[in-house]
Amino acid sequence: MRINRGWVWPGQTDHKNTIRVATISLINTFVTGKPEWNLLTFQFSYLLMKVNTMQITLNRLKYYGFLVILAFLAMNLYAAAKPGKSTGVDAELGTLVTTQWLSEHLDDPDLVILDCSMLVTQGEDGTFQSVSGRSSYEEGHIPGAVFADIINDLSDTESPFPFTLPTAEKLTMALGELGVGDQSRVVLYDSLGSVTAARLWWMLRWVGFDRAAILDGGINLWKAEGRPLSTEPVTRKPQQLTAHVRPELIAYHDEVYGAINSDRVKLIDAMPESHYRGEMVMYDWPGHIPGAINVPSFSLLDETGRYRPMEELQAILGNDFDTRTITYCGGGVSAASDAFILTRLGFTNVAVYDGSLKEWTQDQDNPLEVD
Repeated sequence: MRINRGWVWPGQTDHKNTIRVATISLINTFVTGKPEWNLLTFQFSYLLMKVNTMQITLNRLKYYGFLVILAFLAMNLYAAAKPGKSTGVDAELGTLVTTQWLSEHLDDPDLVILDCSMLVTQGEDGTFQSVSGRSSYEEGHIPGAVFADIINDLSDTESPFPFTLPTAEKLTMALGELGVGDQSRVVLYDSLGSVTAARLWWMLRWVGFDRAAILDGGINLWKAEGRPLSTEPVTRKPQQLTAHVRPELIAYHDEVYGAINSDRVKLIDAMPESHYRGEMVMYDWPGHIPGAINVPSFSLLDETGRYRPMEELQAILGNDFDTRTITYCGGGVSAASDAFILTRLGFTNVAVYDGSLKEWTQDQDNPLEVD
């Protein structure tokens, strides 16, 4: 349903007909959910011009002001209802917090602290295996932190590939069980260079939740600074978390394959340099996807385990802010750390290849290069 703007109220002056068109535009915004911003901007600019030339009496400004308020409400209702949107990044929390900030906010009632720790072991054959970090959580965690099991509870365990995203419904339900709700603020940390914390941060963004930050330096820095630990298990009251999925944040095989040697898409390999160059094998075959550049996730950190200063990260990652950029690694975990920093730097079109090399190397038709 739309109202035709071509219909004119008889006997109206030009500015009154402008008011009519503006009103109809507002109604269309409410009914269709498609705001007519350009038209509204023109109409209200026109009215302001009339006010400045005193062609509209000041007594009428209350009426016009009411329409401005309606426009404001329409824009906000549209933004709130649009899929993929949320309440936005919390101004105080931001996306990266210090250990000092967290120590001062441990008792905030809306703050949910999630320990995302994961352990990586190497077998006799040289292969690596990821296991739940619950044991390290039980040995000592930040007071008030809930354990978030990336491997078993927050991934699709039926997938043949580790860390595969579950459905948005399953993810929001699992996070809700951890105490994450629509009005929560979340701090994420791990013991592995913030890569699993970044993975969950990216998953939260995927379901439209932005009020989350990573603890810079993770629990390793927290311990190094002599801050308190707890061995008490923590549970929180389940909350309702609503999904507003942003599908553009996740890339899949076909998009990555199509991006090979494309000048419209940038591929970033977050694996160690030795794997990128083909000097070691971690996922069946050595090397990297053709055209990808290498930005190892751990190269983003300084010697304390904190992220490097923004100017250094900018120098590493460049300034192609609007280019479609896809990060990958072995299973979509380390790649999330690169994606996290790209987002903090202002890149606007970033995705993580969910299957990454675990999926890519299952098909011999998928090319890999070595340097």
